[in-house]
Amino acid sequence: MGFSSRMRVVAAVLLAFAMVGVSAVSLEGQTPKVMLAEPPAPLLPESLRGGPDHDAGNGVPSWSGADGPVLMEDGIRRYERGGPQSAVAGAPASSGTITVYQFVDATGAAAAYDYLYKSAPYVVRSGVSVVVANLKGSSASAEALLRTVETGLPKVGGPKGMSPLLPTYLPTKGLEKGSQRYALGPVGYKAMGGVLPAEIVGFDKAAEVVTAKYEGKGTLTMLLYPTPQIAGDHGRQIETEMNREGGAAGTVMLRREGPLVLLTTGAWNAEEAKRLVEGIHLRSEVTWNKPVPPEFHAEIKKTVSLLTSILVFCGLGALAAVILALFLGGGRAAIRVLQGKPAATEPEFLRIDLSGSAARIQTGDPKSTGRG
Repeated sequence: MGFSSRMRVVAAVLLAFAMVGVSAVSLEGQTPKVMLAEPPAPLLPESLRGGPDHDAGNGVPSWSGADGPVLMEDGIRRYERGGPQSAVAGAPASSGTITVYQFVDATGAAAAYDYLYKSAPYVVRSGVSVVVANLKGSSASAEALLRTVETGLPKVGGPKGMSPLLPTYLPTKGLEKGSQRYALGPVGYKAMGGVLPAEIVGFDKAAEVVTAKYEGKGTLTMLLYPTPQIAGDHGRQIETEMNREGGAAGTVMLRREGPLVLLTTGAWNAEEAKRLVEGIHLRSEVTWNKPVPPEFHAEIKKTVSLLTSILVFCGLGALAAVILALFLGGGRAAIRVLQGKPAATEPEFLRIDLSGSAARIQTGDPKSTGRG
């Protein structure tokens, strides 16, 4: 077999291997990939999931009634309702229902907890979940059931698991127990008796609001915004509204510190109201775990665009200066070469004698060696 024949055989074998490889790759690419999606863990333990009242699903439950819009506003993710079937830890059996609402983050859960606080004998918040229990029986049995439910609730870490910091700014002295109300939207704010018109609060700008009553005095409202600029805009709207209401609003003290707006209304002593709002200050650990409004993103984009344009302009100016220097310097050198002169000229220096001694005056021809 000649050399050319052997080369043809080798080429045919390599081609066959290549075709097999391509076929294998194409078949592999056509193989469907199977994705296993595990269902989320139940919100209730098995002992509470077998009764006739059991119901579970995503979003707002159909039986929520007037609570539905508030739950949706607070970011409800899923729910589960059930009832006790047997005694727990030796205590007499309870009857009734236990409902668990799970929200997107702890901020929404906090707002829903304040709204649902008085809707049932037992309301508990744990992370991103709120447990509402309507139970009949001994308190020991009910508390045991709630501990069982709370232990099995899903745990969420990171920013979504962080509780809102705004309620922690409320002064505790004289605070009326159970009067704190935290809201993320106009529906919940109105339902919990907010003192301001919801349309001027700025919920469309991701505002957070806390209202609380103080014993024998009045109401404190705290509003937190993403930026000081947004806080300033809505602070002026609130000031206009308070001026319009006049004496009907009671003792009004309005103060803004960065993105935080503070407002007192009701039967406050003027000195006490002033001391209260002036004693509340932002702390360095304030974080924002909510989506900022589109206007904030737009301002960032404008700033980035401006800085980019400045950098491009400076770069083009530097490049133009270099090109102009090369053009002028090269043109001058080319003209000297055309005139038969060297491209570069000899530098001429001026010397300044700063020694302070008088220089000798030389007369005659400096090239001569003798006296004239």
